[in-house]
This record gives sequence, structure tokens and C-alpha cells, in this order.
Amino acid sequence: MSRNYRKEYDNYQGKPDQIANRSKRNSARDAKEKQLGYKLKTKQHVHHKNGNPQDNNSSNLAVRSQSANTSDNKQSKKRKK
Repeated sequence: MSRNYRKEYDNYQGKPDQIANRSKRNSARDAKEKQLGYKLKTKQHVHHKNGNPQDNNSSNLAVRSQSANTSDNKQSKKRKK
């Protein structure tokens, strides 16, 4: 079965709150790159320590590897349930 990207966008990614979150995550990456003075590598993510993508304070942002960031995000979602 193939993945229906249009349906995913319509049902989740296209919602106003998700668009706002994505925009904040992109601006957090830009801000961290400006603070560091260089572009982050492809496998590096900007981590929001408190898990809130709307909070882009410099004290809340950290650069982490893709695997570490993804792993921690999955664990925190399990704890919330």
C-alpha cells in the first residue's frame, strides 16, 4: 500500500497550528545557525529542551544529532500517554 501524502497534509500537516509549529522550528534552526556562525549539518537537529516548538529562547535550544533527538522525542510521547 502506498502512502497518501496529500491526505497526510490535509489531515495534519496543513492545519494552522502545525504550520505555525513548523515555522517556529525553522526559525529556531535559523537562529541557532546565526548564533553559532555556521550552517548545521544535515544530520543535526535543533532540540527544544522543554518540547515546546513555540519557545525559541536561546536557553531552550540545543544542537543534537538526528538520532538522539528523534529517540528522545519518541520516549517523551510515550511518557505523556
